[in-house]
Amino acid sequence: MLHRPAKRLPGGTWLGANYWSAAGGPFMWRTFDEQVIRRELEVLAGHGLNLVRTFCFWPDLMPRPDFVDPEGLAAQLRFVRLAAGYEMRVVPTFLVGHMSGENWDVPWRQGRDFYTDGWLLGQQAHYIATVTAALKDEPNIAGWLISNEMPLYADEFRAGPPRHADVLAWARICTQAVRAGGGHQPVSLGDGAWGLEVSGKDNGYRLRELGEVIDFAGPHVYPMGDDATRLLLRHAWACELAQTGELPVILEEFGASSTFSSDAHVADIYRVVLHSSLLAGATGWVAWNNTDFDLPSQRPYSFRGYEQGFGLTTPDSVPKPALRELAAFSELLSAIDFANCERTPSDVGLLISSYLDEDLPMTVQEDSVPVAECGFQSWISARAADLSPAVVRERDLADKEAKLWLVPCAKALQLPTWRDLRAKAEAGATVYVSYFAGVDIHQRGPWWRPEEVFGVESELFYGLTDPVDDATWTFERDFGDIPAGTRITFPLGGTEHTRSRLPVRPGAATVIARDADGWPALLVTEAGAGRLVLSTVPVEAFAAYRPNANPDDATWRLYQALSVLAGVERPITADDPRVMVDAITHADGTRYGILVNASRVPVTAVMRAPVGSATLNGEPMVGEVTLSSCDVRVVRLG
Repeated sequence: MLHRPAKRLPGGTWLGANYWSAAGGPFMWRTFDEQVIRRELEVLAGHGLNLVRTFCFWPDLMPRPDFVDPEGLAAQLRFVRLAAGYEMRVVPTFLVGHMSGENWDVPWRQGRDFYTDGWLLGQQAHYIATVTAALKDEPNIAGWLISNEMPLYADEFRAGPPRHADVLAWARICTQAVRAGGGHQPVSLGDGAWGLEVSGKDNGYRLRELGEVIDFAGPHVYPMGDDATRLLLRHAWACELAQTGELPVILEEFGASSTFSSDAHVADIYRVVLHSSLLAGATGWVAWNNTDFDLPSQRPYSFRGYEQGFGLTTPDSVPKPALRELAAFSELLSAIDFANCERTPSDVGLLISSYLDEDLPMTVQEDSVPVAECGFQSWISARAADLSPAVVRERDLADKEAKLWLVPCAKALQLPTWRDLRAKAEAGATVYVSYFAGVDIHQRGPWWRPEEVFGVESELFYGLTDPVDDATWTFERDFGDIPAGTRITFPLGGTEHTRSRLPVRPGAATVIARDADGWPALLVTEAGAGRLVLSTVPVEAFAAYRPNANPDDATWRLYQALSVLAGVERPITADDPRVMVDAITHADGTRYGILVNASRVPVTAVMRAPVGSATLNGEPMVGEVTLSSCDVRVVRLG
């Protein structure tokens, strides 16, 4: 079984909002309207929130070098103490810096580099230590954040991203400044967790390296897309990938603007995001943001009008539906005693190539980004099949054990990994791999020898792809719960490079299914006590690069058959792929099943769960369950 991490910060679960007062937004500290601030804090606390993340507006607080404005510090302290009166904890953010679509630079920086200029590093450290010293003794300080999305601020005029060694050095200096100022609470960077390990795009921020100096990872997620399920589950996927640093994961920013969506649909997004990210290992949530604004003549709102609509309340503190979703989530966390719950271990491992998290010479972004995108689609399909895959990085594979390994769109793994995978199959695992030529012409094709791994005979011709026009499979043999004679069509997607097959002769493998052209599409190679399964087309990439692909009926059906073949146990299932299910376990042994309708249509599904399963209110949960659009149901498993 695979452990699925969900580490926690000390002091209790964070459930809160990023905070700017409606009385000024980023300029709130200049006037500090205590009456408005009290009203805003009261509404948030009254809906179960226990934390706000605040922002030190750097140009005001440090108007010149070697000087931190004492009146500005007094305003920060005054706010922290006001929040304490509502039992609200506070996470101050220092280098702001970037905010809501504009970079608010200190004028005295004069283009110096944040990461490598010694004088500017000293100024940052002095400022951070001074602010920390002013606030450190307040009992409701929950933690510290160095910046707000520093890559958007520091890199505005750079020709490319900083070296990750320079980012690590900067992070060390800034976090040590917190400690030098007497801050003992958890600290992180506020960078958004957008780097190589999560996005496939290298911005210099490496979670595994930064884990040496920070105490939690904080994804910022605001997806746009062409597939509702991918959009709704993108936050959870970011949380899964952010576990690479072996740190607690706080969903530090998420939300949606009412200028882009109806308030009812924003609430739908909140509902799915909160529950799905909980299942993905998040142990804290900080929404963006506490209030709407009515500041049409004030930058940045004057030119980014949508930034006025992200609030949990209107400008006069009337709750919006999203705040009610947070209140309901707060009640759930209390009802299940979430602080003492853990993710249930899994029999299924989803392998993520090291091209997503390592410096490998002469590789390009087109090699790494598809690892994240195809991995995400594989994770969605596994969820649709009621599997709960543990995300495993390639470098961590050797000592992990699972009944089923999913290796989607395997253009490139390090060659020793193939020996590890074969060894796992020989020990009894089912190892599934899908071929992938890539998304562009760069070194197109598999970077491993199919003959050596699967015993098949490759018919690839150097430099060319073998195009696929119809990925309809006909099963010649029973496979898991798919009977012989079944036909399954995988709709095509992706580039002309992606829409290609690995043409093979079976060799030592057994053909399970053939495609419309008669080529082997799915093959099984017996290996010791287990087996290796090869898909000769990248079914996950077809869906990952296709609009409105989910539910991807073909791939989840394949994954379900793989789970049956591998003997994977599923404690709770729903027979509709639009409903994802998972379980968490309390320290006393109680298990809770969570059903999430990750679609925009109502779904009636047949649920299978242990005898005696019931809602938290004690109503029996068996047979058909109806979930409205983006609905969630929590079940105490018998």
